[in-house]
This record gives sequence, structure tokens and C-alpha cells, in this order.
Amino acid sequence: MKRSIPFLAATLATTAATQAGEWPQWGGDGHNNMVSDATGIPLELEPGDKKKGTEEIDMATTKNVKWVAKIGSQSYGTPTIAEGKVLIGTNNEAPRDENHVGDRGIVMCFNEADGEFLWQMVIPKLGAGKVSDWEYLGVCSSPLIHEGKAYFISNRCQVMCVDMDGMKDGNDGPFKDEAKFMASDGNVVEPGEKDGDVIWVYDMREDLGVFPHNIASSSPSIADGKLVITTSNGVDWSHLNIPQPQAPCLILLDLETGELIGEEGAGIGAEVMHCNWSSPCVAEVEGEPTIFFGGGDGYLHAFSPDAKEDEEGFLVMPHKWKIDGNLPEYRKDEDGEPIKYAPFEGPSEFICSPVYVDGKVYALIGQDPEHGEGVGRMICVDAKSGELVWDYTDIERGISTMSIADGLAYGADYRGRVHCVDAATGEPYWAYDTKSHIWGSTLVADGKVYIGNEDGEVIVLKHGKEMEKLGVIEFDAPVYASPVVANGVLYIASQTHLYAFKGGVEAAAAR
Repeated sequence: MKRSIPFLAATLATTAATQAGEWPQWGGDGHNNMVSDATGIPLELEPGDKKKGTEEIDMATTKNVKWVAKIGSQSYGTPTIAEGKVLIGTNNEAPRDENHVGDRGIVMCFNEADGEFLWQMVIPKLGAGKVSDWEYLGVCSSPLIHEGKAYFISNRCQVMCVDMDGMKDGNDGPFKDEAKFMASDGNVVEPGEKDGDVIWVYDMREDLGVFPHNIASSSPSIADGKLVITTSNGVDWSHLNIPQPQAPCLILLDLETGELIGEEGAGIGAEVMHCNWSSPCVAEVEGEPTIFFGGGDGYLHAFSPDAKEDEEGFLVMPHKWKIDGNLPEYRKDEDGEPIKYAPFEGPSEFICSPVYVDGKVYALIGQDPEHGEGVGRMICVDAKSGELVWDYTDIERGISTMSIADGLAYGADYRGRVHCVDAATGEPYWAYDTKSHIWGSTLVADGKVYIGNEDGEVIVLKHGKEMEKLGVIEFDAPVYASPVVANGVLYIASQTHLYAFKGGVEAAAAR
């Protein structure tokens, strides 16, 4: 069992923490900036050991841990926290209900105060195998919590709206067939209080013809009162054919009914290299609601959520601008011939979520980690015009969403390096090599930069122009999700457990 390496600095002095607010969606809010204003997060954090022969963490071996919850065996979705509850996507390799065993997608709900398990939404597999619903990946979407409901994309490529109270307060909403929905292999079981309560479901495969590649993986946001969804439309098993080039890669749904009320018509699907997994960013730019989307075609796009009916009667989102995330030499070689997708020197799409800060959009290109390492590029773009402000190319491709704080921009590449550059100019300050692949995103909080890696380490660096390593928290499973802070508490999900680390006043009292 790995144990936490002692931190170089002493524990912070006892002070009242400035409580950061809730973290109700991926990226905290629509801007996707992985930054929290929380203070008082202790430096000494120990995840603890498992009790012999079990998956239960022995709390006596932890330090500054508020609670720990067992999740599945593979958990890629980052937790979201609001309305007194914590939601996280995972798989079903640690079944909470003997009526639902085997490979399933799962969204679990816990009580924010003490980690009590409240309910779970069970989603059967598509039965399509790795091509569209990869075995044991579970639900990779981070749910959006909004006014008593949660919205997420399931492993079945369905957009789901569920009741934040689960079935405990009865079967609410127009959807009444949860028993059949959760059934697998003909095993229909009436839902109980610990089951999820579906309000509505929108099936992107059935209704839009979307072909999800490997897994439907992105998180929703809200723009101008509308639900914004990435569809995960992509290539087939051959990686050469696009089964549904006309299917939209970004759509709008009505929050209350799930009705389709807009889609992109920019032709992204016809140019997709692999898949569309980037979660959208939303912001007001000079008074105009705008959606920023990192496309599977390798372009960063801007759309208006004010969809208009086109000649064929489709509600299409106006396309404001697009800019190539790739350098020309990533797309074509010296002889002008296209470079194949996936090799080290070739082009990439966007998997990270674009980040909006002070009239600019920040993002970096990357590919499915299965494709390995390769050339990358970090860009800063004017949000109004779509013109390039600066780029930084001393970075390999990555899937991490960036953090922008105090004039500094942080981004991580899949190779395992965290890069710090000037947010206004792209001038590099430092790069730190974690020496392990990075899937998740940086979090800036309390003067620190947190980043998890494939070795199960969460590296803690000093936030600033000069690189300083403060310490490492070691878990016994990979950390693919991103650390987040809500109401002063630091949440870190490993592949197998969700940890809530004490912050501020709580940590001081524990000492």
C-alpha cells in the first residue's frame, strides 16, 4: 500500500477559511476555468490504507480526510458538488445493489456532509463492444447539477435528466419506466429508494444518427437557458470511415423537456479525425452568449446559441468563427502531402475543454491516450474575433483542461509535464515533469497547483512564476479525474475511491 509522502512545508497555521462555493458542473461553471478561491486547504493529506481483505479505507490511517466512498474499478468522470450532494460517474465493479450486477454505467450520489451513499443511476451497456461502449468504462460524463436535477451523457450516448433526490421522494417527471430502462438480460426489477429517478432521456443515436466512438464522453453546460451537449460522433472501428458524417457534433436541448432545439451545421462530422469528446465552454462576449467548442476536426469553433431555421427546416446555431488548433506542418509534410492521423508528428483534435477568461479562450490539442504521445500546441484566441493571440508549442499533445489564474496559464500534456506560461503572451516560465502520463486537469487553489497522474500520484506545486514542488499525495490506484474544490473541501477521485479532504476550519479542528 502506498502512503502519502510527507510534505516539505509544515501544516498551515489555524485560520478561518474563505469558503469557495459549489462545483455544480465540469469546470466549476460554464467558463471551465479550473480555479477555486478556497483557502486553508492543508498540506498534509494522507488517503490511508485499506482494511485487510476489503476495499474499505481504515480512517485511522488517514490524515485530514473528511470521508471516503468506494466507487467502481474505473472512474474517469470528475465529481460535481451542489445542493448538498456529490455526484460521480463510474462503473459497476463494486455493485451497490445485488439486483444490478455485471458491467453497467453508473452515476452515484453521496451526501456532501458525510459521504453517505444516497442513490445510483444504473445504465445497461449498449452491447456494441469497444466500438461504441467500451467494456467497464462506465459513465465518463461529469453531471451538471441545476435546480434539483442532474444532466449527464450516459455510456449509451443518451442525454439524461434525473432527479437529485432519486426515488426517495417518489417517481417524479414524465418518465415512469425506470424498471425497464435499468433492466439487463431480461432482469426487470422495480426501483427502490436507492435507485435513480429519470425525468427524461434523449437518445442521440436513435434521434440524430450519432455514432459514438469507443464511449460517449463529455459533460453538459448551459448557454442562454439551453442545455449544450457534445454528441461524441466519431469514426468506426477501422478509424478510416465516418459512419455518420452529417450527424451534428454539438446540439442544444430544452432543459425541461429534452427536446432538440438547435444543432451545429459547420460540417465538423465530415472532417472528424477520431471523435468529438471536448466539453463545451459558454460565456457572454460583449453581451452576446457564445459557445466555444473544441471540435473533432482539430478546429476551435464559436457558435451562437440562438439557433435559426435553415432552408431544410433544421434549427442551426450560427457559426461565428473557427481557428485551426494545429500548425500547418502537423497537417501536411514538406511535400504538401497530408500527414496521417495518430502518428507522433501528425494532427490532433481537441479533447480538453476550452476555457474562457477576460475575453480570451485557451485550449490545447490532443488525442485519445491510446494513441500515445505526439506534437502538441497550446493556443490563446480572441473570443470575439477568433484571431490567434499567441501559441506555445513546447508542449506535447494533451487532454487536460487549462487553469488560468493571476496572469498565469497552466496546461498539462499526456507525456506528464505541467507547463506554466504567461496568460497574456504565452511566454514560458517553467515546466515540471511528473514522470507519468496525465489524463486529468490542473486545479489552482489556495496558492497551489494540483495535478493527478497515471501512477496514482497527485502532485502539488506552488502557484507562481517560479516552480516549487510542495509535495505528493500517493493513492493506490491511478488518478485520471481532476481534483476539484467545493465549499472549502478538496475532492480527489482515484479509479476506485472518492476522497473528500478537510479544508480550512475542519482541518484545523482535527489537529
